[in-house]
Formats: sequence, structure tokens, C-alpha cells
Amino acid sequence: MSKIKVNSLEGVGASTPAISIDNASGTCTANITNNLSNRNLIINGAMQVAQRGTSATVASNGYWTVDRFKHVTQGNDEQPTSAQVDVASGTTPYTLGFRKAIKITNGNQTSGAGSSDRVRFGQDIEAQDIANSGWNYADPNSKITLSCWVKSSVAQNFYFNVKTHDGTQQNFPFETGSLTADNWTKITKTISGNSNLQFDNNTSTGLEVRFNLFLGTDFTDNGVSLDTWAAYAGGTHCPDFGSANDDWYLTNDATFEMTGLQIEVGSVATDFEHRSFAQELALCYRYYYRESIENTEYFNGLGKADSDGNSEDLNLKFPVTMRTTPTAVEQAGSGTNYLIRGSSTLQCTGVPTYGDATQHSATIRFTRSSHGISTNNVANCGAWGASFLGFSAEL
Repeated sequence: MSKIKVNSLEGVGASTPAISIDNASGTCTANITNNLSNRNLIINGAMQVAQRGTSATVASNGYWTVDRFKHVTQGNDEQPTSAQVDVASGTTPYTLGFRKAIKITNGNQTSGAGSSDRVRFGQDIEAQDIANSGWNYADPNSKITLSCWVKSSVAQNFYFNVKTHDGTQQNFPFETGSLTADNWTKITKTISGNSNLQFDNNTSTGLEVRFNLFLGTDFTDNGVSLDTWAAYAGGTHCPDFGSANDDWYLTNDATFEMTGLQIEVGSVATDFEHRSFAQELALCYRYYYRESIENTEYFNGLGKADSDGNSEDLNLKFPVTMRTTPTAVEQAGSGTNYLIRGSSTLQCTGVPTYGDATQHSATIRFTRSSHGISTNNVANCGAWGASFLGFSAEL
């Protein structure tokens, strides 16, 4: 009887023999420590989906371009911009299958690096997704691994951190090491569990993943230790950036790019889990859904004429169940960009307004005086030009 052992399995990263084949019995045993699929806890880590648009000035904290990536800025003389950009051909990560990246471009910070200034972006992960991930987060021997590709136009070290929300909040800061200007660098960080960590099995924020491009001293402390968990406070995100690590912030139009972000259970950074655009889009819909139309088109579903004689209520069903009930509707343009069509096409007198909603659907009211449609009769609701209805259930 003979056996063949394969000591590694590409893309899995198992530290013990991955496959054992017994030629005599014809049996095959696999020892795989990471899931081959659905192992990336990050959504849209290849930066493929950008429902809100491909470029925007970050005018306030929130979501602006690449789906699932939140921006936080404060105290800036000129606001940074966020964009979804192409990864240049011939580079690594392009050769690894990455075609898109998120790019932050710094503004002109004429007054210098203020103590309350900050520029960061990142992704919040639902608590239930951490709780059910297979990570035994209370055990220091159980680990998760973060990996990503980054590129800065300025050579310096950056401080990143991950932070928990449930129970007594905990913080784990780490550094990139000195990056070479304009070169893509792969960052890998293994994070151990800790007995102080808590993740409730619910739809609220569980883990914040933060990429700090600059933090003023109001948010930092040189007494903070890297690569270890500690209780979080507002001034303990990471060590001080200081004069050695604020060049990016003080350089007008400095840029920072990222792609291939992955967080997985285990102590090894496996090959990135490439998901199709359709898969990533469906995952993003749980947090943000935009129903977009162009020219003279109509939104999905039919409207029903209300008894007031001048409005149509459109019931719009979401393609997936959203994380929670959206609290508002976003739209573009003015009322005249939106249409009600019964026997004829009529422009609305105001932008659509938000009615009843659940995690599954929303009622949107289109208004036009004397539209001539009998109560409870159906009609189409649409728009001129490029318009949309957007719904957010972001963390």
C-alpha cells in the first residue's frame, strides 16, 4: 500500500498536509483549514462595484464612491476626493486579476497638520458575520488575517487599526511599514483572538476596519502599542503620526490606492477570493441599492393612483433583503425629471417622496396635479435623462 501526500494546496494556505491519497484503497482525505469559497469577510474588496459613482469630493462622513467603503474626514482645509480607478496593466496586482482600486486624493492642507484633523476610510462588518465566521475570537490561539495591496504617492509609514463595537470596545493597531512612493505593496497582518472581544449575533456593526491616512493627536497616543488588543478610547487609535508620518497629509494632491482587501479566518493570507461582479453587486445591495434609469425609461414595478387624484404610489421591490429598513430615498434632478404615464406622459411637480418601507420593498410617491388616472388604476413611473432612486441601509 502506498500513499501520496501533497503538502500544500494552492490558494488554501494549509500548514499541514492538504491531501492524502491511498492508492490501495482508492480513498482521498483532505485536510483544509480555510474555506475555499466565502472566506473573505470583506465585501467588494476588489473595488469592482461603485453604485454611487466613480468620483466624488468627500464633503462629509459617509459613503461616496466604491460600495461598502466609508470615509471619515475632519478639520481639512480642502476636502479629499474619492474615486474608483483602474489598476495599471503590467503591475502587480494587475497580474493577479485586479482591475479596480479605490483612490483617495488629498486636498491642500494649507494650515498644516492640526490636532483634530483626520482622513481615513474603511469598512464596517456586521457583528453576526464575525460571530458566525468560525473565528474563535476569545481564544488568542485563533486568528484572522488581513491582506491588501496598497500604493502611496508619498513614501511613509501608515497606521491602520481594527476596532470592535460590542461589550467593552477593543482596538488593534498595526502599521504598514515604510512604503516606497508609487509602488504597489502587499500588506499582511495576522490578528489573534482575545478574551475581551465580544461580537453579538445581530445586524449592527461588529468590526470596524480603518485605514488611517492621517490622524491628528486628538486621536492618537504614543503610548499605544502596535499589534496587540487594548481597550479603545477616542485618543488611542494608534501611535502619533508625527512629523515622520505626516508627509502624505501635508503634500497637496498626494494619493493613496488600495485593492485586494481580504479578511479571513486563519493565520495565513491565502490567495484573494475573486468573486464575480454579479456576486459582489448582490452583496452590496444588502447595504445600498440604487434603481437607475436613463432617457425615458420606467422604474421596476407599477404605480397605483391614489385617491387624492394627483399622485401615484410606486411599490419598488429590492433585489435582496436589506440589512435594515432604509430610512430615506435618494434621487437626482428636480420634479420635472420624473414622470407619470397613464394614457399620456406627464412630468411630476416635485421629486419622489418616501412612503412605507421594509427590508424588502419601499413605496415611493410620484406627484402630478390632475394626472387623470382613476383611483387604484395602475400607471408607469419613470424619469427623463439619467435619474435614480437610492436606498441606504449602511452600517
